[in-house]
Amino acid sequence: MGDGHNRWPAVHRLDAARLFRLALEKGTGGARYHAIAEEGVPVRKIAELIGERLGLPVVSKSADEAARHFRWLATFVSADNPTSSQLTQETLEWSPTQSALFSDLRHSCSAV
Repeated sequence: MGDGHNRWPAVHRLDAARLFRLALEKGTGGARYHAIAEEGVPVRKIAELIGERLGLPVVSKSADEAARHFRWLATFVSADNPTSSQLTQETLEWSPTQSALFSDLRHSCSAV
């Protein structure tokens, strides 16, 4: 939305699964853990890569246009949410080891 510089945190599903297991095994009840490998990936870059891989045009949308297009997802797509997992990594001795979001998207998106 807008310029697309808002950021999403990202983590590979296998890294997240490993963290959930560690949280169950070693975590403290009621604690919050963040499964984050990349603290803030620009939404514009995500959209551009998906559009490129699928052969679809990518356009910027105003907040109103995005709300109509994305509906309930607009709140999440428009948020700027850089997030750190440093405390989680230190507490549970966890570190992400899987591919980064762009690498994963480059290898998993294909034109239909």
